[in-house]
Amino acid sequence: MESLLLPVVDEDGAPFWEYAARGELRVQACAAPDCGRLRFPPRPCCPHCRSFESEWRPMSGRGRIWSYVVPHPPLLPAYAAQAPYNAVVVELADAPHIRLVGNVVSGPDAPLNSVDPERLRIGASVRAVFARVSPESTVVRWQLER
Repeated sequence: MESLLLPVVDEDGAPFWEYAARGELRVQACAAPDCGRLRFPPRPCCPHCRSFESEWRPMSGRGRIWSYVVPHPPLLPAYAAQAPYNAVVVELADAPHIRLVGNVVSGPDAPLNSVDPERLRIGASVRAVFARVSPESTVVRWQLER
């Protein structure tokens, strides 16, 4: 059986995944004194001021479901075995212009199908949880807030 898809880590995004492995949600920010704007996905140059200086700022890990889908077959075998599951776009509470993709699960190590798709709503509050999906990879997933 195939395994779940793993993140492809590049030089610009490597810190994101390193922080995730520590259970921290951080977003790249411009470190230029007159800018400081957050950006995602990570990249070497600020799209606003063109500075190459950057830092990684901690986020609260809270957000809201901006959009979601429940994929239908045909799916890769590892995903078909977990259907029905969700794929969500989450807008971060502390950076509404930044949206991350993931899955809503009942807990960090829960399977992708651990939340009934009927419970999902646009605007629902979620918080980040971190799931180790391989010895080298930890991904950000989301849990519904009560």
